[in-house]
Amino acid sequence: MLTEIPKAHVPGKPQLTEPRTLENGELKLVTSRDWTSGFFPGELWYLYQYSGDSKWLNAAKKYTDLLQQEQWNGGTHDMGFKMYCSYGKGYRLTKDTAYRCILIQSARTLITRFNAKAGVIRSWDHGKDKWSYPVIIDNMMNLELLFAATHFTGDSSFYRIAVTHANTTLKNHFRTDYSSWHVVDYDTATGSAIKKTTHQGFADESAWARGQAWGLYAYTMCFRETGDSAYLRQAQHIAAFVLHHPSLPADKIPYWDFNAPGIPNEPRDASAAAVIASGLLELSTYSAQHAKAYRKAATAILQSLGTKYCAAPGGSKGFILLHSTGHKPGNSEIDVPLNYADYYYLEALLRYQNLP
Repeated sequence: MLTEIPKAHVPGKPQLTEPRTLENGELKLVTSRDWTSGFFPGELWYLYQYSGDSKWLNAAKKYTDLLQQEQWNGGTHDMGFKMYCSYGKGYRLTKDTAYRCILIQSARTLITRFNAKAGVIRSWDHGKDKWSYPVIIDNMMNLELLFAATHFTGDSSFYRIAVTHANTTLKNHFRTDYSSWHVVDYDTATGSAIKKTTHQGFADESAWARGQAWGLYAYTMCFRETGDSAYLRQAQHIAAFVLHHPSLPADKIPYWDFNAPGIPNEPRDASAAAVIASGLLELSTYSAQHAKAYRKAATAILQSLGTKYCAAPGGSKGFILLHSTGHKPGNSEIDVPLNYADYYYLEALLRYQNLP
């Protein structure tokens, strides 16, 4: 992929720097503002962690530095995806104080989107004809940046906002079977949830696969950072929903939506599978009662991804996993490689390797 990126540069658009997917078989690059821009640098950091080879360190630094201006971008909730998956991984491996400063500023920028009355961080600024104050389940993943900022600074305001958002989401985003809606709209005057929809799933009441994966992973992370048993129980409940769902295929790579109408003739989502595997491996370290089952399921997912969902070596412009689904209702990124699928796959492999 490092050799393919220069070939994919668009004349007159030097701001297109980070690989996101394949579009009509060609490598699609995105700007630093794109929500997925931090995943490729994160992959390079993981390759450096795995190998210790300085070539990956140099590449990771190069592609991480391209995101520096995003620390000030208050127009998005995706600061964790962009900055923690890149600078956060870089800081963990290098202890570069410049990275830490950028992460702290990124967290400060993120909390400007917090509304105390509703108790959540706003997700999207677009779609104002559809939502007043939308919050998506994906936003739970960005809380890890706020927990990190608390560790770096000792300022508990980051922690309080993260916990408040997690608690509000736990209250409003989940159904009785522990599946989640994708988007919850809030009334910031009263703080109440006024509408619940599933924008990237099959229907409002369906279980969009990657949304379930985000919830599983994020509440596991929240338990790690807080020790709050409510988060551990939530993660366990989501895991049970996913792993025992009748539409989960034998190879444990979910369809893009657990309730998609054309199962078994529906696209899979390897990205959701990779996030689930990584989340389950961490969750197994906190759940003695379920550890064996979680590790067995995660191992099965990784075996499936590594045998049936991998690109040929040197193929697919350097992407690792095939068969992910980005936004099927929007007819966007269906059955293609995606950078976040590769990121969480590498993370899951490293977590598997480092299991106690």
